[in-house]
Amino acid sequence: MTPHPSSSVQQAREALAGRLREIRRDAGITGRELAVRLRWSDSKVSRIGNAKTPPSDADIRAWCRACGADGQAPDLIEANRQSADAHVQWRRFQRGGLRHVQASTESLYQRTRLFRVYVSDVIPGFLQTQGYATALLTSIADFRGTPDDVSEAVKVRMRRNAVLDNAAHRFSFVLEESVLRHRLSTVETMAAQLGHLLTVMDLQNVAVGVIPFTAQRTIWPMPTFTIFDDTRVHADTLDAASTLTQPNQVDLYAAAFERLSRGAVRGAAARSLVTSALTSLG
Repeated sequence: MTPHPSSSVQQAREALAGRLREIRRDAGITGRELAVRLRWSDSKVSRIGNAKTPPSDADIRAWCRACGADGQAPDLIEANRQSADAHVQWRRFQRGGLRHVQASTESLYQRTRLFRVYVSDVIPGFLQTQGYATALLTSIADFRGTPDDVSEAVKVRMRRNAVLDNAAHRFSFVLEESVLRHRLSTVETMAAQLGHLLTVMDLQNVAVGVIPFTAQRTIWPMPTFTIFDDTRVHADTLDAASTLTQPNQVDLYAAAFERLSRGAVRGAAARSLVTSALTSLG
């Protein structure tokens, strides 16, 4: 059962409160001593430390400063902001239909200069044909019981994906070979999709790597994620779409992308894997 969105917010707040308590304890001071240093009431320190009251950015900075841990404030502030609005439950987000989901990222796509995309399940949205996108979004709408606005959602996705043709934007894709083999639509649609992928691989601002089934892994296959420049990560799961902006989170995903990239083949070897998947369609 999908957890209620408020439970995710509370869990994030509790995690943040736990980190603040650890900072205080590491500094060797009691809650009462912290209150004195900050000129706060004892109850305010207790409420923040026990996740009863969400702290403001200024509260976090003051808490860290009083404990001699100024360097930890930026990550904690990002975590505090995420607890309220970054972890978006798919069920709630998609009530307005799939078209809304697609349109919500258009401005982000326009301002991003470097996209790093790892996929382990389906062809990346950037690289999808109209037929493939229609089949995929239809299956999503059917599974989730969202409003049937697939045709409009596909139009928005195709318009959004025009960013691929703008040389001011650079793209680095890493695909698991299984992505090429999953048949999510008819043979004809899959053939057109794989043919389109071969065409896109010729673009100067696009780099596509494929991790072969036979590759010796140094890191495991993981859920799909996208890194926007060096500031933001979208990581999707079945029940949620997480937007991650804490520097340490972005760095972690960047490190994972780099490690995954090392296992990918490119150029002629990557094209050969795509061609092989195309040929196997029969």
